[in-house]
Amino acid sequence: MTQELFDAMKQSVVDGDEEKAAELAQQALAQGIDPLVAINDGYVPGISYVGEQFGAGEMFLPDLMLAAEAMKAAVAVLEPEMERRGTQRQMLGKVVLGTVKGDIHEIGKNLVATMLSASGFEVFDLGVDVPFEKFAQKAREVNADIVGVSALLTTTMVGQKTVIEALDDLGLRPQVKVMVGGAPVTKSWAKEIGADGFSEDAMGAVTLAKKLVTSKE
Repeated sequence: MTQELFDAMKQSVVDGDEEKAAELAQQALAQGIDPLVAINDGYVPGISYVGEQFGAGEMFLPDLMLAAEAMKAAVAVLEPEMERRGTQRQMLGKVVLGTVKGDIHEIGKNLVATMLSASGFEVFDLGVDVPFEKFAQKAREVNADIVGVSALLTTTMVGQKTVIEALDDLGLRPQVKVMVGGAPVTKSWAKEIGADGFSEDAMGAVTLAKKLVTSKE
């Protein structure tokens, strides 16, 4: 029966059905299933599948956003039980995220934050219009592995360079990796400002983040 439940969990994420995802999480708890197992064997395959379909052009941004929200709803139900049991998801790394000063776009950043946490990263989301130094201060405070800087305007994009300089000033580079993203951001811009990588979309950001933490080991 457990496998059937896991399959249903995966499907609830694929369908982007928050209510169903949360309801199945409750069922898992009622059956005494380890919440960590429910996340890893039930919900994560769903988000991975949606990510693959998105990458293949079979599913689209709204599908990805709904799937991420469904995953979030399930994890919210399971988290208290994980804390009670003292089990922690094995976190892949810590990521400080934000949209740079002067820029208030958040849809892309929010999606990246949700996808990263669904994929096993601990995410510290600073929000929008974030002062350059704050990225660096937060990274130092939480001992971050990665700082992700989003910008959606060509005018605010230069702030990504300033964030890297702020990290340099605190002596956090190169051990703290920097990923940049946003509509005007290109590979050559990322290279020019000394970022460790850039991503065009949330799934790409997850792949990149995984690559960056592995390269640190």
